[in-house]
Amino acid sequence: MDLDNVLHHAGDWGKYQHLLLWLVCLPACIPCGFAAFNQVFMDRVPDAWCKIPELMSAEWSPENRKTVSIPKLGSTYSQCLKYNVNYTDIVWESGVGSNLTGNESTVTFCTDGWEYDVEQISSSIVIDFDLVCSKSLYPTIGLSALNVGGLVGVLLFGYLNDRIGRKKNYFLCLTIEIVFGCATAFSPNVYWYIVFRFFVGLTIPAILHIPFVICLEVVAPAKRTLVSFYSNMFYVVGLMGFSGLAYATPQWQLIALTTSLPFVVYFLYIFFLPESMRWLLSQGRVKEVVEMLKKIASVNCRYIPDEILQKFTETMEHQREQADCLRNGRRANWRDLFQTPNMRMKTLIISFSWVVNETTYVGLSYYGPSMGNDPYLSFFLSSVVEIPGYIFCLLLMDRLGRRMTLCSCMILSGVAAISTALVPTDAEMLTLALFLIAKCTIAGGTMIIFQFGGELYPTEVRGVGIGLASFLGGIGLTLIPFVNYLGTQWLVLPIVMMGAFSVAGGIVTLKLPETLGAKLPQTLEEGEDFGKDFQGWADAIQQISRILPKCSKRPTKLIREVVNLEQTGGGHLNSGCVITAGEHIEAL
Repeated sequence: MDLDNVLHHAGDWGKYQHLLLWLVCLPACIPCGFAAFNQVFMDRVPDAWCKIPELMSAEWSPENRKTVSIPKLGSTYSQCLKYNVNYTDIVWESGVGSNLTGNESTVTFCTDGWEYDVEQISSSIVIDFDLVCSKSLYPTIGLSALNVGGLVGVLLFGYLNDRIGRKKNYFLCLTIEIVFGCATAFSPNVYWYIVFRFFVGLTIPAILHIPFVICLEVVAPAKRTLVSFYSNMFYVVGLMGFSGLAYATPQWQLIALTTSLPFVVYFLYIFFLPESMRWLLSQGRVKEVVEMLKKIASVNCRYIPDEILQKFTETMEHQREQADCLRNGRRANWRDLFQTPNMRMKTLIISFSWVVNETTYVGLSYYGPSMGNDPYLSFFLSSVVEIPGYIFCLLLMDRLGRRMTLCSCMILSGVAAISTALVPTDAEMLTLALFLIAKCTIAGGTMIIFQFGGELYPTEVRGVGIGLASFLGGIGLTLIPFVNYLGTQWLVLPIVMMGAFSVAGGIVTLKLPETLGAKLPQTLEEGEDFGKDFQGWADAIQQISRILPKCSKRPTKLIREVVNLEQTGGGHLNSGCVITAGEHIEAL
């Protein structure tokens, strides 16, 4: 008699679950998106050029100041260089600079700071801290520090989950996010800004996952995919709302405050957010779990027979005693994932696919404001397009299977991203459209990999396997800001790089066995056997062939090409259609 059995009697998809889901857990998804992406509007880079105090004192227009003092690099003015001349003489002579060229005047680096086009961007950490030229990488370092914090936070809050419980851990996480999010607004310099961003990053994604897991534990197993879908949708709604909030608060300090301080209201959850029942059981606090089950049954207008509660209590106490006896015995660890060949292959592919999906999704999200003419609209659209991506995957996961749906999402996203390099540089709307297709499909991929990866790992090492993949994904996130920084030279270069990464991940994913309708592995031995005879790409070709038109003729040479395609590792078919798996057998 386990927890899920008793929960079924108490009601595992009733009024209690809906109240917890819609009033507590789903709203708790919003702070994570705000904290993760508010920097994309705090570190926007306006046009900048060397400040010339003499020309500013003479009240020359910005355009005249640039014409006289700033050399051109192609069609744009230099950010870091100025003509090395006596500007006091120019002011007295009332010259307009028509006789100054790069050939006639030497140039030097900016010595008096910079001017910024505040009509274009009125507020930014770039303006306040002069993060241009030799300091232009500092905003990228700040974003990377946020993701380094997330990497540390996964380990820190994962440890605290088992020590102090999920509920206390959530409020500790919320406190850190609010305190250091507000502190960001009062950063005296860029160095403190980076430090505060690191501490905000500690809470990402823990501030989202903790209430989500608590909610997931009290719903029916058959409804957990739906709950995951709802959480993704609320997360997207939060991002859409954030784009409007950023538009309404152009000052970067206000963005930092409005994406942190309002979440003080979430401390009211201390009266409503329950403790994790599975954590309570791991601590031997069975009586508290029984009381929680009675409360759930009461809210759902259900009744749990006393004999069931008694049997549940005895079972849990017996399991606790067994766990105490085995505590000093060997426990599963990450090395078990690499001991046997099939388990090792699946672990490597799952981890690679996880890294690809997470880094590509976050990288495209960071890059959203850079696409199109309006950064706020571009970010809003890049959030909205996640909705059809999630719906598309939700409908296809139980029809085409996890593997083919995930592969399709990753390859389609990659192709759309790479295609941005093929359109003219002035075709901004077409580039934006391709970017949105890439974002839509990779968002669906991130939803699938969480479930697919969990299903492939056996129960004994599921937590270890997912933890390893998540940790490696966090390492990728620390690097993605530097990939996006390459876009300062060629706008679509980061998108193309992420696209190539996504295509490679999609192709490799085809080597994973399908889990739809399969009995999932429980032990390490079952995990090694699961999918051991799976033929990888050859099986994928056969699955695709069932959808394509059948050939009217069945030449033996073509049959052999299809059957041997996996063995040859490449090649091409000499016909426009493919023989199905059934026809292979019939012909042979």
